[in-house]
Amino acid sequence: MTFDANPAAPQTSAAVGVDAVLVLGDDVRRRMYDFVRRARRPVTREEAASDAGISAKLAAFHLDKLVAAGLLRSAYGSPGGVRRVGRKPKVYEPADTDIRVSIPERHHDVLAEILIDAVLTEEPGGDARSAALRAARHRGQELGAAIRARTRPGRLGPERSLKVSETMLEQHGFEPYRPASTELRLLNCPFHPLAARSPELVCGINHAFVDGFLAGLEAAGIRAVLAPRPGHCCVELRAASGGQNPPDPAADGIGCARENGTPPVDDPGNTP
Repeated sequence: MTFDANPAAPQTSAAVGVDAVLVLGDDVRRRMYDFVRRARRPVTREEAASDAGISAKLAAFHLDKLVAAGLLRSAYGSPGGVRRVGRKPKVYEPADTDIRVSIPERHHDVLAEILIDAVLTEEPGGDARSAALRAARHRGQELGAAIRARTRPGRLGPERSLKVSETMLEQHGFEPYRPASTELRLLNCPFHPLAARSPELVCGINHAFVDGFLAGLEAAGIRAVLAPRPGHCCVELRAASGGQNPPDPAADGIGCARENGTPPVDDPGNTP
């Protein structure tokens, strides 16, 4: 059987997560969702209705709401492998999604993946911090190249580069905003509060990731710079003077302390 899930289900933004939580706010619907998860097999609306003590018609309504929210997926099949005469019943099983709600957005999974890549690719005799910066830049570069291949934007000047970057940074929870037409600041660090444990390392990873994204996107005329501000992410995007792109931060170990001479945040506890 082929299962259908809501196209928006793979998204993990705060808005999608909140919508999913709202759907589960109904007691009957939450019980049905738990029943489907515990079943460990596709279940019919009649089975779900029997467990919840409601009609099959009402059960179908609630189950389809759960499908629309990306929590379940549905198909027409024979539950338990039992073949029946006539049309196959509609069955439901848990969707293969990870719904999370965090306001402001946090993406500790991305940080963990970067650090795992760093461990797996660290060269003999190398240092862990340089490996982490290389892994972060590589991840950003892959993302930028993928977006360029998908959208085929042609030559990207400063304005279009900032626009594309703004969309990506919004999707990754950085909360970008423009104080000026040639500048993009980031109001949120998606790696907080872990950033407070090692501000220099995490700010360097943020910088390498965004800088790598710009390289993969082949963005011209803008650069990622370290500009720590209380209550902000330490990275900003600015128009590059003379249209030159910035150097590779992973190549020379640029980090918050090295570039600024001080930790990136005066009081890590005040970072959002």
